[in-house]
Amino acid sequence: MGLFTPKRPPLIGVDISSTAVKLLQLSQSGGRYRVEHYAVEPLPPNAVVEKNIVEVEAVGEAIRRALARSGSKAKHAAAAVAGSAVITRIVPMPADLSEDDLEGQILVDANQYIPYPIEEVSLDFEVLGPVRDNPEMNNVLLAASRTENVDMRVAALELGGLKAQVIDVEAFALENAFALLVDQLNVGRDALVALVDIGATMTTLSVLKSQRTIYSREQVFGGRQLTDEIMRRYGLSYEEAGRAKRKGGLPESYESEVLEPFKEALVQQISRLLQFFFAGSEYGKVDEVVLAGGSASIDGIGRMLEEQLGVPCVVANPLARMALSSRVQAQALAQDAPALMIAVGLALRSFD
Repeated sequence: MGLFTPKRPPLIGVDISSTAVKLLQLSQSGGRYRVEHYAVEPLPPNAVVEKNIVEVEAVGEAIRRALARSGSKAKHAAAAVAGSAVITRIVPMPADLSEDDLEGQILVDANQYIPYPIEEVSLDFEVLGPVRDNPEMNNVLLAASRTENVDMRVAALELGGLKAQVIDVEAFALENAFALLVDQLNVGRDALVALVDIGATMTTLSVLKSQRTIYSREQVFGGRQLTDEIMRRYGLSYEEAGRAKRKGGLPESYESEVLEPFKEALVQQISRLLQFFFAGSEYGKVDEVVLAGGSASIDGIGRMLEEQLGVPCVVANPLARMALSSRVQAQALAQDAPALMIAVGLALRSFD
């Protein structure tokens, strides 16, 4: 690198979930990351439904507010589309093709792999390495999403004052962030780990072997169910219920009548997602479960899962080893950490 090579502008990771926009910007010094800026800004109900942006203006406004609150001056962002909106295929391609030829060949062959007209999709690919037993061929990971899914995120970022530099896939962002958790686990680096991201309306299971995603599946179930039940039972508004869920102040009956049944239902959903994985794979057990997402920090979920599955269970903290800038509130960040996996994975794209 030359002395006068301009530094790449920092990327701010922007995770657009069903209930909030989460922003995170990292810097790196001497191999250690530092959290420079962060903010979580709630979204109005139904602005994003099952990870699809419905009201792009509302999302753009939330991004603008979060950016202002974070204090970041960054202009470039990385965001992600949900796994359900993305088709991935591993395709063997001749190893001697140049990047341009490979791109041309993929465009020619794409119709075989993608059920949408090619003009309606955004494509990307990554060379994974040689095909086993055939060094003349490379495995190429092909990822395609309908262009409208990508365009909506680009538009929301622009309305929020940011330029989309990278549009990633949530599963890949999670995998990126997972690399930071490996030292916190009770198992070896090549273990089979279930990463369960419990969002507001979707719970996503990613199974990683040797830190690579080998399986991913989404289920419509999440923390919103608990919020809805609090609203219904105690006559609260959506905002009040969300606040009570986080800060407390509900009647004594809340624990036994509302929270416990929700926790039991959540453990059942996670068990079911794992059963789907076991049914279609050579595996009958994972080595460890890592919980992420907004509902991961509900007290006792990890213990219940350990009892149900008979394997150790930890709550993800991708920021555990990071330094914090003086403008970041450590306590708030620690509380939000399990829900910041995707934002962290996106922010790490700054250092690719």
